[in-house]
This record gives sequence, C-alpha cells and structure tokens, in this order.
Amino acid sequence: MKLFKILKFRKSILLKEVANEWLLYKKASIKSSTYYRYKYVIDKYILPYFNNKSVYYFLNYDFNVYINYLSKNISPKTVKDIIIVFRSIMKYSERKFNIDYMLDLMSSPRCEQEEISILQERERMVLEKYCFEHNNLRTLGIIICLNTGMRIGEICALTWNDINLKDNVFIINKSLQRVYKGKSNTSIQINSPKSKKSIRKIPICKKLSDVLTLLKKTNKYKGDEYFLTGCNKYMEPRYYQYLFKKYLKECKIPNYNFHVLRHTFATNCVKIGMDVKSLSEILGHANVNMTLNRYVHSSYTVKKKFLEKL
Repeated sequence: MKLFKILKFRKSILLKEVANEWLLYKKASIKSSTYYRYKYVIDKYILPYFNNKSVYYFLNYDFNVYINYLSKNISPKTVKDIIIVFRSIMKYSERKFNIDYMLDLMSSPRCEQEEISILQERERMVLEKYCFEHNNLRTLGIIICLNTGMRIGEICALTWNDINLKDNVFIINKSLQRVYKGKSNTSIQINSPKSKKSIRKIPICKKLSDVLTLLKKTNKYKGDEYFLTGCNKYMEPRYYQYLFKKYLKECKIPNYNFHVLRHTFATNCVKIGMDVKSLSEILGHANVNMTLNRYVHSSYTVKKKFLEKL
C-alpha cells in the first residue's frame, strides 16, 4: 500500500516542476547569464519534447531516443549542451525521489573539435587599413580586438575607465550580453566575464596607445563613457556583429563571425612564439589546456624540421 502511494505520488510530479526546482537550486551558485542559458535550454529543447511527462515516466525510458531526435536537426555541440542540462535535472530527480533512471546508459554525442577560422594575412591587413582609414570608435574597436583577443561582449562593455594609458593596459572586468529571460523576452546584462581568469589586464601595444592617447585628449572623456559609443549608452553585441559583417563586405572579405578576430589574434601570437601561459592569461582562458587544445598545433613543416635533426 505504501509503495502504491509512492508510485502514485511520483506520477503526479511533472518534469516541468522538477526542472524549475532544479533551476532554483542552481541559481545561487551560477552567474545570472548561465541561469538564463539553462532556462532557455529547458524551455526550448527539453519541456516541449517531454510535454506534461511525470518523473515516473522516465523509469524505463530509453534516453537515446531523445538524443537521436535532437541530433537530426541540431549540431553535436548544441546537443551535448542540452544533454548536460537534462542529465543534471534527472540526477537531481534521482536524489530527491530515490529513483534510479540508469543514466549511465545515456550516450552523449561525439563532438569533433571544429577547425577554427582565422583571417588570412592579406585579409587582416585589408581590414586593419580600412579601420584605420575610417578612424571612428567602432572601427577602432575592431583594431583593439584584433590586437588583444577581446571577446565581443568585453569590447562592448569596455569604458574609458578601463583603459589605463599611464600603465598602458586594458582592464577587462565585465562583459555585456543579451540574455534569454523567458518566452520571447530578452534583456541586456553587464556582468563579470566568463570566468575568474577572464578578469585580467591586457597590455596596450604602442600603435594602439598612440591612437587612444590622442583620442582621449581630443574628446576629453570623463571615464564612464562606453568606448564604442563615446557616451553613456552602450552598443549591444548583436549590432556590433552586424557592423563587423558590414565592414567585411565593404572590404570584400568573406563573411566571418566576430570571434574570428580573437582566433586570428591567438593564432598570430603562437606563430611569433609567445609562450602558452602568457597567451592563456591574455585570452582569459580558465586554464592553459584550453589554449593548448585550441591554438597550439604544430605544422607539418615544423614536425619535418625536427625529424630531420634525428
């Protein structure tokens, strides 16, 4: 009789309720932007598929059916991100209701590391020439990212207070992004960067220092102005991405994502022999392994040169 009541109770508890409870449980330990990213995954990919399903439904459920469904139209990376959230919710349910869903039988899509795109040397030179010739805050922002590896959210959040021309460093301590709030609602949030390691100082090279010094002197910025706009109103990443693609088109350069500037910077740093620890700190990676895995790949020529010495 007691077991019957327990099973009846489980059947009445919907996945939606557990997912929302899990979100509240996670909220205290994660950034606001991460919280809303999890919420977006739940609202867009998990709950619509398991509409009104109870926690009891998953007792003998083949989770790979869901994974195969996702894999038909979504990239392996996105599927993996969805499954990470889904698995965490189900583990929470296991502990709360003393259920074993046999989650070890849930497969995870294999994600091959995509080859990163970078600007070719000619493309980089053409873009830099275009940006310097147009000589405005928005084009100068492109030059800054190409010479520092800043993320788009970091350059959009950058203010003149973050540009220390006495010590010649950029102070990266915040990031601006549009986050999902529920249903069709979004909002702009300015938070600390991706991780603790993302809070960092990046040296300003001489060619940038000269331009920034003259710019600040000419415009007499107080400090709290956003760099890209020169006023107290920010520019959001989505619009800056649009401008970047517009600049590429005018330069007759193929259509790249803004992140290509970061990849190009990092790749060029490796080429000139910068040590991985320094590069990792400039990029704000959580650990050196991220930098190694993504950017430090020896070429065939380098391998051959060393083998010839044997």
